[in-house]
Amino acid sequence: MEATVNGEAVRLRLDPRESLLDVLRERLGLTGTKKGCDQGHCGACTVHLDGRRVVSCLTPAVQAGGRAVTTIEGVAGPDGGLHPLQQAFVDHDALQCGYCTPGQIMSGLACIAEGHAADDEQAREYLSGNLCRCGAYAGIVAAVRQTAGEG
Repeated sequence: MEATVNGEAVRLRLDPRESLLDVLRERLGLTGTKKGCDQGHCGACTVHLDGRRVVSCLTPAVQAGGRAVTTIEGVAGPDGGLHPLQQAFVDHDALQCGYCTPGQIMSGLACIAEGHAADDEQAREYLSGNLCRCGAYAGIVAAVRQTAGEG
């Protein structure tokens, strides 16, 4: 399989049973994407595949062939600084334990790009596939809404 991961060309020989999550974490060393439930329910493993959010634990890695994958490691600015949404998460205390944060940010970026952050209710609905056990939802929504307003 050949793909682009965070702007870098990658070529791997894959077992058709490997999930995109496992390839990212175990074979490419991109451990920012978290393994939560491994059943597609929690959203901790959310990445972008050709700009669309997917739960990587349920996505066969072979489906990434010829496509662009973006993980949390790929959202930083060109100078390595925080993306505005990452900074908004800090500003709004939208992270506590931090485990869900990479998936929340990837979903938040998609939510903004899709135009689904017009108000708090809409943002909550389009972020609802990502669970936060610490209950930082108010801060998460505020961070997404702030960043959407800046764009």
